[in-house]
Amino acid sequence: MPELCRVVQGLVVHPFLSRLYGLEPDTLHWDDLQVRSASEMLDRVLALDPGPLSTPRAPAHRFVGNCRHFTVLLCAFLRARNVPARARCGFGAYLEPSRFEDHWVCEVWDAAGGAWRLVDAQIDAVQHELFRIAFDPLDVPRTQFLVAGDAWQRCRRGDVDPQRFGILDLRGLWFVRGNLLRDLAARRKRELLPWDSWGLMGKRDRPDGAAEVALLDRVAELTQAGDARHAEVLQLYDSEPGLRVPRVITSLAAPPRLLTARHALVLAPVGEAKVDLGPGVVD
Repeated sequence: MPELCRVVQGLVVHPFLSRLYGLEPDTLHWDDLQVRSASEMLDRVLALDPGPLSTPRAPAHRFVGNCRHFTVLLCAFLRARNVPARARCGFGAYLEPSRFEDHWVCEVWDAAGGAWRLVDAQIDAVQHELFRIAFDPLDVPRTQFLVAGDAWQRCRRGDVDPQRFGILDLRGLWFVRGNLLRDLAARRKRELLPWDSWGLMGKRDRPDGAAEVALLDRVAELTQAGDARHAEVLQLYDSEPGLRVPRVITSLAAPPRLLTARHALVLAPVGEAKVDLGPGVVD
């Protein structure tokens, strides 16, 4: 596991943290962020540097990706070795003080321990020091990374203010709802981008009806249940049009881009567009 995480970290650089690696935001290949599949990620990596994937790239020759890209790539490498692995969408408690930040990690089956454990492939030595992380990123405590279903339940019980969940100024229960659907879709190996939306995600000011809330409560329950209920997870995803990923989704028309403004980083405004995911996705 440590070896594979180092490989991933040597191939991908996070745009929000680019300056830690000597890169200015305006020099990055921002369109990399729109890539969804691990195979296309690797195509772009090899186009920049055709060397062995096990050789760390110079930061300027790395794929520009976020936590979801780190996670998807690690999952692909693990699955290629016949190690059960899946992407989990939720919120990290270790990236911003007093907040739960939008985040993805890999959930890996530990055969020796007989349990799933969370692995954060993004956190290398540089970020470990930056975020002052007090645990092993190869075994993230579930109190430090909340899968979206756990976050949804905590908000619904009133245990945590929903405004603590999200990223930058995008926060609230609507954001938790979106990650809940993304986490469910990932169980079907539909690991979409953090800014893709469909079905019940809706808009941030869209109220949830009682039936929709009950359905989301069930998603939160099942996505945290054990493997004995995995078939129920897939059946729920497949049977509910508001939950499953359709062929055509809504996404940002351009990658979320950081602009430099008085030495601070801010998101550039972008519009939305319809994206056809191709014939492999059946409505």
